[in-house]
Amino acid sequence: MLARHGRTFKAPLTIGLMIVAVLLSSCGGKSVSDSGSNIPEVTGAAGSAPTISAPSGTPPTTLVTKDIIEGSGTAAVATSTMTVHYTLMAWSTGKVVESSWSSGSPATFPLANVIEGWQKGIPGMKVGGRRLLVIPPDLGYGAAGGGPIGANETLIFVVDVVGIS
Repeated sequence: MLARHGRTFKAPLTIGLMIVAVLLSSCGGKSVSDSGSNIPEVTGAAGSAPTISAPSGTPPTTLVTKDIIEGSGTAAVATSTMTVHYTLMAWSTGKVVESSWSSGSPATFPLANVIEGWQKGIPGMKVGGRRLLVIPPDLGYGAAGGGPIGANETLIFVVDVVGIS
C-alpha cells in the first residue's frame, strides 16, 4: 500500500498480486512437462494395450509427462524396482518400435538402471497408473541411438505400472 496526501492506494498491491497469479497459473502443473498441442493422444482402457496417435510437428525439447490414468497403489521413487507394461513409439516415424503388450509379459527393472527420461518421468506414478512420457534425445539414447532407436530420436512411451517394490 502506498500513502499519498493522506490517502491509501491499494493498486500497487493489487497489481502485484495479479502478476503473481498470472505467473503461477502459467506454470500450472508443468514442473517436468512442456506439453503442447502436438503431443500424441493416448486412448485405451486400463489393463489393455494403449493406442497412441501419431505425433505431429516439431517434438518438444524438454521431458513431457501426462497422467492418462491415475493409479491408487504404491508410488514409485528413484530406488524402486518397477514392473510395467509399456509401448514405445518413435516421434520421427510415428510407429511403435517396441511393446511389452505385444510380447505378452511386463518388464521388471530397477528404475535407477534405465534412461534418464524414465528416471525423471516415472517417480510419483502409482500402481495401476498409466503415464505418457515424451522424452527428448538428451534424456533418451542421444546421438548414439540404440537398437531400433535412431540417433537423436524423441521417444514416446506409454507406461502402465503393474507393480513396485
